[in-house]
Amino acid sequence: MTLFQQNTLFLALILSGCAIGQVFAQQKPDFEIQSTQVNWHQPSNSLLWEIEVKGNAGKTTPKPIGQLDGAGVFGYVFPTNLSPQSVGFDATEGILALALTSHPDFDDTPLWDENSDSRYDNDGIVWHPHWVVLVKDSRVAGGLSVKPFDKEHPNSQLPPTNPGMPMYMDSPGFQVTTEGNTIRVLIPAYRLNNQLEFKFDAVTCFMRVNTSNKNMPMLGVYEVYSIASGDLSLPFQVQK
Repeated sequence: MTLFQQNTLFLALILSGCAIGQVFAQQKPDFEIQSTQVNWHQPSNSLLWEIEVKGNAGKTTPKPIGQLDGAGVFGYVFPTNLSPQSVGFDATEGILALALTSHPDFDDTPLWDENSDSRYDNDGIVWHPHWVVLVKDSRVAGGLSVKPFDKEHPNSQLPPTNPGMPMYMDSPGFQVTTEGNTIRVLIPAYRLNNQLEFKFDAVTCFMRVNTSNKNMPMLGVYEVYSIASGDLSLPFQVQK
């Protein structure tokens, strides 16, 4: 069994025992996944990633608390079997995922002005994408966190569009749109080293930022709402 398979099996076990059912009890259909797909558009050589939910995709955003520490993050997340190197990270271990997120208490896309008001530090609530490397983490209820980054480690590398936070996260600036029950993001294929033969899944979840407790991850998954495959087996493939 490869390291990736071991990681995926662990994630499946953690997520299957997590708070998946709570979202239905709370009647939050905006995070109840109905289907997911990634389609390659040949004329533009781009990939359209989509998640369809039972309710209104992207309508529900976190309640602000007025500070970074403890800030909530909602995510529509695509775990993949792509290598972190394919999007500009070093050859680190973990699961590369594309996370579409909203968080009103902070802005982690300093290069992009998503709400078009000529300010670059006030639009974290607007749905936007991140590449993240996820690792198992028993310290949080969701069993996952974004891998911390050690800049002193030999050969460590983040993409040039990373937001400067000390973890394996990037803010690539791709276009995210919501329409009815669907959230979408369009990515040029060259931004994944033109890799079209990969597998993926879809997950909706709640994350939280931590900047005060050194014994906890900076960004951890605290609740899982829905998994497209049901078992995080990454059964979906790019459609051409």
